[in-house]
Amino acid sequence: MHILMTVNAAWNIWNFRRPIVEALIADGHRITLLAPRDGSVPDLETLGCRFIPLEMSVKGLNPAEDFKLMRRFKRIFRDERPDVVLSYTIKNNIFGAMAAKAVGVPFIPNVTGLGTAFLSGGLLQRVAEMLYRRAFAELPVIFFQNEDDAALFLDRRLIKNDQAKLLPGSGIDLERFAAQKMPTEDCPPTFLMIARLLRDKGVLEFVEAARTTKARHPEARFQLLGAVGSENRTAIDAATVEGWVAEGVVEYLGTTPDVRPAIQAASCVVLPSYREGAPRTLIEAAAMARPLIATDVPGCRAVVDRGVSGYLCEVRNAASLADAMQDFLALGPEQRAQMGREGRAKMEREYDQRIVVRHTWAQLTSHSNAK
Repeated sequence: MHILMTVNAAWNIWNFRRPIVEALIADGHRITLLAPRDGSVPDLETLGCRFIPLEMSVKGLNPAEDFKLMRRFKRIFRDERPDVVLSYTIKNNIFGAMAAKAVGVPFIPNVTGLGTAFLSGGLLQRVAEMLYRRAFAELPVIFFQNEDDAALFLDRRLIKNDQAKLLPGSGIDLERFAAQKMPTEDCPPTFLMIARLLRDKGVLEFVEAARTTKARHPEARFQLLGAVGSENRTAIDAATVEGWVAEGVVEYLGTTPDVRPAIQAASCVVLPSYREGAPRTLIEAAAMARPLIATDVPGCRAVVDRGVSGYLCEVRNAASLADAMQDFLALGPEQRAQMGREGRAKMEREYDQRIVVRHTWAQLTSHSNAK
């Protein structure tokens, strides 16, 4: 088959969808990637993918720009005539679906998260819901990464019950993200947050909880790993981060193509996000046998078994997060290690990337134009 995959950043395919790409290429299928160009493109081409650059704005809704984007999708889909399109991220899902229906190309979207549109409420949320309802009407299958997001779309009547299919995120390579021993007892306890530095990810709550916890446990360390100044209206600027570092409340680790050394050095991985699809950083950390602390919200609570593989705290509540951190610090070394082992076992049962490949392939073969 000729399978076209589209997303709002090529690195998203390299970092999160590579197992699917590799499995499809290994089976002899032709993969075309449609996304804005970035530094991951040479690596993707080395895998055997063909790349088509896509001009698009990843920022909020703009009727004129989004209409142009839909026209680009229509032109490319008409020229390429793929047997099926696999789509990820909000704008690609919505405007790609509309374009695909217009030119008669099968289209399978993957709802990897709801974004700020669904977190903001008001007019923006109503517009986003209208677009989803129109775009997803009559599509045979729509992938979701957690039950809460699927239930929300069903409750708002954006889709029908028989359209929704669940996937465990992007899955995880359990060999690459192998279980690691906890840091030795002479290492200071280290809380690591890996995320783009956005308010919606709970960065402000993480910093405030770090202040509270440091007052009682001055030996504890708090680290932030992720990009500053993202193209997102909730982005935190570099000057603010520099102020936190100067204050001594957090360490900023910048960005890295490989998060494994940072996870291995951490005692606990934290994500106080306001909502997630399937939080990749928590999945990677659990696979490496690290205890977790996350908010009790869609996406996060699917990954963390409360009191077993980690703790859940209240969303937008720094005091609740600080309580969870102090509960973790009260554990002995063996209790922390056991939490990590439980998280690893859950990843093996539920999040193995082979599960994602198998379910994705089943839908591709059922809903493509391939004869």
